[in-house]
Amino acid sequence: MRWYDDYLRRLYRSGRPNAFARLQNRLGAGLFAAGIWPRRVAALGVRGRRSGRIIWFPVVLTEFEGRRYIVSMLGPRTNWVRNLRAAQGRALLRHGRREQVELTEVAPERRAPILWQYLRVAPGARPHIPVGRDAAPAEYERIAPDYPVFRIDAPTG
Repeated sequence: MRWYDDYLRRLYRSGRPNAFARLQNRLGAGLFAAGIWPRRVAALGVRGRRSGRIIWFPVVLTEFEGRRYIVSMLGPRTNWVRNLRAAQGRALLRHGRREQVELTEVAPERRAPILWQYLRVAPGARPHIPVGRDAAPAEYERIAPDYPVFRIDAPTG
């Protein structure tokens, strides 16, 4: 699977998706939004901080201790994380139906077990997060500040 990991890394070499990754993301977001398969994926819509329009992209939903989470596999400088922070966490999720949500950022010291679970359900993220699937909990704690995790909540207002 080394060749596949290298392929996935090349799609996001500069920390941003290349043209082919953007196309894949568009197609994936459409399929995930339709709710076709599987249950742990969805399309996340976040209002662009400059354009003001909703931008959709595919995400993997991670369940941990009865709550749902979204992880930024490329770290804090991705556009969707910046847009989400500018929108004070307000977003849309689609997996067959549209759901208004509020994404609340999880403190770095609470991210490690969620990241551990995320790497088990999001195989495409593994090449982007520098710990092995069977790494010790301390390794996840070490990288946790570098990978934003957001809890999915119902909107408060």
